[in-house]
Amino acid sequence: MSDQGISSNKLLMVIIAILLPPVAVAVRDGLGLHLIINIVLTFLFWIPGLIHALWRVLR
Repeated sequence: MSDQGISSNKLLMVIIAILLPPVAVAVRDGLGLHLIINIVLTFLFWIPGLIHALWRVLR
């Protein structure tokens, strides 16, 4: 796979993070503290959960 731009796996993870933030965090980090944090943030309001999921996927 080439190093140009964003890889297809990372692009797919970003799309999943936009649509379903907790799923993206669970795929990236497994079942753990970050998933619980993301679920709480997503229930409080979708935008904080989205930001947290994108941060976890893109770091």
